[in-house]
Amino acid sequence: MQCSTIFLHGNTEFTILKNNYTIFNHMAKEILIATHNQHKKEEIQQILGGDFKVTSLTDYDIHDEIVEDGHTFHENALIKAKYCFERTGKPSLGDDSGLVVESLDGRPGIYSARYAGNHDFAKNMAKVLEELKDEENRKAYFVTVMCLVDESGEHYFEGRVYGNLIHEIRGEKGFGYDPIFVPENHEVTFAQMKAEEKNQISHRKQAIEKFLHFLNS
Repeated sequence: MQCSTIFLHGNTEFTILKNNYTIFNHMAKEILIATHNQHKKEEIQQILGGDFKVTSLTDYDIHDEIVEDGHTFHENALIKAKYCFERTGKPSLGDDSGLVVESLDGRPGIYSARYAGNHDFAKNMAKVLEELKDEENRKAYFVTVMCLVDESGEHYFEGRVYGNLIHEIRGEKGFGYDPIFVPENHEVTFAQMKAEEKNQISHRKQAIEKFLHFLNS
């Protein structure tokens, strides 16, 4: 549970979120994230800092399933962000991520989470490794596309991390395809890295940094 302390400095009211040490004032600009994932919400709040207040679908008691029927990462990110903006009128951020494998013509791509089943990544990884068993080219990249929808329109932010897929699962950290992905200039998989190390080079980190640059420009 997230604890908070409210205090006044001059005429401005601030809140400290104790579990991640974020401080934001109550005049902070709100960004609604198209997710129910509390971890993702807190991660983005930490990165954006106290000038922005990050909220989620849960905060607005919105539990409808957002149908991601786009044909690209950009389209799916837009679908999420547009849905939230139309429901709440708040600047809204949607994202879509996936694994793109060169020798598989870009698969699993937008179907990464359900490539072999509904969010069963053990089966997803097994399917990818089976399809690559006789393939020498094992180049791949993770991509995250974020879309911000606000009063001024649509804005996109993309991050990528390139690497190679190995032949077996290594590591227990991370999620998704992390145990079979070794980023360029590294010898271990994402699943073998500490979270802090992975987050310094991850596709999501790159996209968020571009988003933050946009907000501060």
